[in-house]
Formats: sequence, C-alpha cells, structure tokens
Amino acid sequence: MKQCIENPNDVRWEEFWAERLENKVNKDWDKAAPGFYKRTKKDDYQEALFDKLILDENDTVLDVGCGEGSVTIPIAKRVKKVIGLDSSAKMLEYLEKRAIDNNIGNIETILKPIEEIKYENLGDVDVVICSRSLNGIIPIKKVLTELNKIANKFVFITIFGPENKKIEKDFDKELGIKTEDFPDYNYFFNILFNMGIYANIERFDLNNYREYDSIEDAMDNGKFRLDLYNNEEKELLEKYLKRILSFDEETKKYYNVKDKADWIMVWWKK
Repeated sequence: MKQCIENPNDVRWEEFWAERLENKVNKDWDKAAPGFYKRTKKDDYQEALFDKLILDENDTVLDVGCGEGSVTIPIAKRVKKVIGLDSSAKMLEYLEKRAIDNNIGNIETILKPIEEIKYENLGDVDVVICSRSLNGIIPIKKVLTELNKIANKFVFITIFGPENKKIEKDFDKELGIKTEDFPDYNYFFNILFNMGIYANIERFDLNNYREYDSIEDAMDNGKFRLDLYNNEEKELLEKYLKRILSFDEETKKYYNVKDKADWIMVWWKK
C-alpha cells in the first residue's frame, strides 16, 4: 500500500504494521501449550520485566496473552487480583493448574482472542501488561485503544527487538529465503505517537542464551518454522546447527551465545 504524505505525523503506521503481517502464519497455541508449560522457567527476561513493572499490592492487573502463566503467577503474588486473558483454552488450563500448585486464588481467566478485547466487556483495571503477546496482532491500533481505556494507571508492553531470532534469520539467509519478520518496534512507537500516547522505550539487557539437550531439541524448541521447511531444508538445518552450536561439557547442553531473546519494553503512565 502507498500513502501520499505531506506531514510525517499523518503517516498511518498501523497500515504498514498490518502490511508486514499479511503473510503471518497463525500458531496453534493449544498444541504449543504443553511444551511451554514443561520448559518455562525463570530467566533474565522475567527478571528484567519484573524490575520495570510498577505494581502496588492493591492493584488489579490485566495480563493480556497470559499463556500458561509464567508471568501471571509471579504478578499474582504481588497484587490484589490478576485477570489472565488468552485465546488458547489449553494455555488457560495450564495457568489454572499452576495457580493451584502455587496455592494462588486471586487469578481470574478469560478465554478470548486479543483482537476482541473491549473496554465495555472488561471494565477498568489499574495496570495492563502485555508480555510478548502483541507482535502478531493485525488490528493493533484498535487493540491499543481498548487497552489504553482499560488501564487506570499504567500500560506495559514488550515486543520484539531488532536482534530477535538472530540464528534463525541467519539460517534463512543461507537458504536464500527472505525471513518474514514481524514489524519493527519503531512502527509500534509511531502508532502510539499518532494516538497521542507518548510512550517510554527501553531495551532489556538480556544475557541468558538458550540451551538445548541435543541437536534435535534445538530444531524442535528453537524459533525455526519447521512447518515451512521441506525435508531437504530440514537436513540443511540439522547441519547448520551442528556447525554453529557449541557443546558445554559441564552442563551437557548445546548453545550459541547469539541465540538469545531481544525484547523492547514500551510503557506509559495514564
């Protein structure tokens, strides 16, 4: 799509955002839920996130795209109530199981796609948190408008940084495939700016890199889209991983120091 722009502030960034997501393949989150529940552990992403959140013990929090509860559970221990919203029934099942295992009773769950969030249905909360959940949302301006209405105090959002999926992008480059990447965070910032929301931008300083039990584990649990590769490309991927991954004799894990998450926090005070 082309826009004829005279004033830079008239750029409809939400249209560029949607354009970048036109070919997005939706993930089956019900199918992915058991893997998330099994391997989720505290890491430096969570530490960085919790260090930035501004929460009070009397706050109510809406956790958008809460998944199996890796963020929801620790937040629930710090506030009065958490509403966990997700589009996957299986993810919410695991969240509820995790809440019972942790003897936590202040979590309410809502099964709903993020795209269908409305202030009229959810009402007011003190703080809205969208942890790693908005990257693939196409009607982004509509969703942000509703989230801004819902929050009384703060909105905290994390989205992909420029170095996310580094080794995956390098592999696609070797194959000669153009990586269909998510929109950059500068789109997100400018969408908010045009909405009259002047957000703070911070990049998490993360050090932890991913570790794998085997090459097969790296193929399955990395960020590679195996469903898009043919058999020959999967064989090339196996060779690629054998070439770039190192083996730690002490931990018995495979790793690459470039294989780590890159996240940007966007937040604002109401």
